[in-house]
Parts: sequence; structure tokens; C-alpha cells
Amino acid sequence: MATKDKKGAPEKGGGKKQKKGGGEAHARGPHAGAHIPAPPPRLRGVYQEQIRPKLMQQFGLTNPHQVPTLEKIVVNVGVGEAIKQPKMLDKVVEELATITGQQPIRKKAKKSIANFGLRQGQEIGAAVTLRGARMWEFLDRFISVAVPRIRDFRGLGTRSFDGRGNYSLGVKEQMIFPEINYDDIEQIHGMDITFVTSAKRDDLALALLKELGMPFRGDDKKGGRLA
Repeated sequence: MATKDKKGAPEKGGGKKQKKGGGEAHARGPHAGAHIPAPPPRLRGVYQEQIRPKLMQQFGLTNPHQVPTLEKIVVNVGVGEAIKQPKMLDKVVEELATITGQQPIRKKAKKSIANFGLRQGQEIGAAVTLRGARMWEFLDRFISVAVPRIRDFRGLGTRSFDGRGNYSLGVKEQMIFPEINYDDIEQIHGMDITFVTSAKRDDLALALLKELGMPFRGDDKKGGRLA
């Protein structure tokens, strides 16, 4: 039955709601800066103002559209244990969403392999494809924060270019990303990260990624993967 105020009128839904246990629950509105547009990615501005003119001069390019740029970043995690422990993939998807700021898609097996107990269509991994502002923000955080947290880091090798201007590397632990809380980790896993550029040659892609801040080893022309 609705309660009445001092004047006898029934109290409407604008009153304070009671939580179980007697506490008051207040509806949360949008945060204070919700109306303020997000600032443009820092690294994209650096590319447009500094890196693009430098690459044009370095390679003698006359058309700005010839200058290579970063098109997308693909982050992929394979979870072989998900064959026997499907819930493990749920945690990986949650961590990947936290790291990238985007909901991952679940990858399914394309064929059955009896020796591994794998069935066609079974979920065995997760992947995220980043473009636009999220791509630039992820790259900025990866270079500035995540890579310096790698143990015994000695620089990135350059062997993993694919001949078409794309670069891939492997990360051994998700803990290098500060968004991951060490106490919440159930199992350490790695991931593969691919940087897809518009360059058609590896030398152009290498120059682009160097200017963006990727810490390649200076004495490694045919070096290995991520240390």
C-alpha cells in the first residue's frame, strides 16, 4: 500500500528507495564529463603533423596518399585449454575486452581433430580488430606503458614482417598491460598482435612503425620476435 505524507497525499515514486538492510540506494546519473567530447588520439596527431611529412621527404613521395599509415591492429588469443574448460575462454574474453576497450569475437574451430578432442565449431579463442581512435589509443598505450613492463626487454626484432608491410609479434603474458589486475588472473596466457599498414613494402612499414615509437633493435636486421 502506498504511504502518505503529512497532507494525506500518496507518496509518488520520487522518494528515496530502500535497499535490503535499510540503506538508501540512489540512482547514478552520467559522470560529470559525459557531455565533453573525447580528445583526439595523441599519436594520430603526431602522425599527421610530424611523421607523415618526414616520411614523404625520406622516401621522396610527392603525393600524401602514398605515405603509409596504420590501418588496423588485430589482437588474437588462442585458448587450447577451452576444449576441456570452456569457462576459461570467458575469462580471456573479459581480459581482452579490458585491454582493448572493445568486445572481442569468439573464434571457432574450422574442423574437427580427434587426437586433440576438438570438434568443428567449438570456441577455442578470441580476437579483436581495432580501427580508428581505439587503434591509435591502443598503440600509444602499448608502446608507452606495456612494452616497458616486459621483463628483460631488449627491443623488437624485425623478422616478423610479412613482405606486404604488415608486422606481427607475440606477447607472452597479459600482465604487461596495466589494465589487468594481477590478483584477478586465473591463468597466464599470451597473445599475437598484428599491425596492418597501408604500405606494400616492408621498408616503408618499418620506417612508419619506427617513427610511431616501436622500439626495434637497432642492430637487428634479421632479429627474432618479442623478447
